[in-house]
Amino acid sequence: MMASAVRDVLFRNYPRVLVDRFVIGRSMRTLMIFLSVTLALSACMYTPERASNAEEADHALIAGYGEIRAYRYSPRNEALARHSDWMVKTQSAKKNILMISSGGGSGAFGVGVLAGWTTTNTRPRFDVVTGVSTGALIAPYAFLGPAYDKLLVHQYTSGVAQELVALNGPLGLFGSSLLKAGPLKRHVERFITPHVLNQIAAEHHEGRRLFVLTTNLDTQRGVIWNMGAIAASENPDALKLFRDVIVASASVPGVFPPVQIQAVSNGRQFQELHSDGGSISQVLTPPLLVENALFSERQVQRNVNLYVIVNNALIPEFDITPNRTVPALGRAYSLFLKSQAQSELTALYNHTRRTGASFHVASIEVQVPYSMLNPLSKKYMQAVYRFGYEQAASGTLWKDTPAFPLQLSQPLAR
Repeated sequence: MMASAVRDVLFRNYPRVLVDRFVIGRSMRTLMIFLSVTLALSACMYTPERASNAEEADHALIAGYGEIRAYRYSPRNEALARHSDWMVKTQSAKKNILMISSGGGSGAFGVGVLAGWTTTNTRPRFDVVTGVSTGALIAPYAFLGPAYDKLLVHQYTSGVAQELVALNGPLGLFGSSLLKAGPLKRHVERFITPHVLNQIAAEHHEGRRLFVLTTNLDTQRGVIWNMGAIAASENPDALKLFRDVIVASASVPGVFPPVQIQAVSNGRQFQELHSDGGSISQVLTPPLLVENALFSERQVQRNVNLYVIVNNALIPEFDITPNRTVPALGRAYSLFLKSQAQSELTALYNHTRRTGASFHVASIEVQVPYSMLNPLSKKYMQAVYRFGYEQAASGTLWKDTPAFPLQLSQPLAR
């Protein structure tokens, strides 16, 4: 009788094959083990107190920091654009803006672009730098300038990135991620030091701006973080928050766990879950920026140079896709990212056509052999780094239109 009742409950929640194995086989000991494991997994998935509704989440702030973040699209942005921490106050006649996209291990391409650009002595001192996902890992050093090129090259070509691939074990599918959070967190802690934070704060005081994008999973909205304002806040927890935002932006959902960031709304504290900014956008082009709201006085857009580094191939890439679930999903996701980037670049280009701003884009224009099973391959990252470096150093990198070739590309020789 007991077994029958339990079986009826389990049929509503678990595959019949599991219930047959545990109940019909009358192995109550095995059944109890099964239920215990299920309860344990449920306990592991318990989350701290969170926002109770959309209104509470929409009014959430990070206590002790002031106006350090904005949603990509919000009525508050008009007022925020006039906030001193968000306005660009550099004295340069032309404003140079660098946007670094997502792309995982392909971020080595962007690092190669920066290093090669440095050798030409034409790399600007950027007034604004934005980063998404792997671009968020690169952005602080691109913001600080060529003095950090060697550190970036080490991060993306030495093989240390492979340390990030630490499986969560067989229970990863039931937890918050397939990979452990520790390696990525330690990676960011190792390179975002108190000295780096102080340098970013100093540049923020000079009027330059650094922005990073995360995704708030509960609200399904992109969050723009003013990283310079965090660094310059003098809050004793500023270094931790700065690092947490970088880790969150680079945490691909399901691969790395989302980052919990404490917020407050109407006096009530709760945890927000933030993950990969690339879920929202491949390139951070905040409306505050592209609508000219960030610029003090009344500067016209024709005095703006927009540079976009796309850490991805926007060209079609031929590969034989195994007719299995994971490879097919991976291939489709790769196509989605390309399509998303193409749409965003087209919109940005059209904006520059209307306003007179200068548009420059760089992407991986060759097919480099790549394996989904080894996404942070040292060999792959070194190959795309060399391509970015050589293109930038030779002066053939930047394109003034977002052209997307329709023909299939040939793989780069191994």
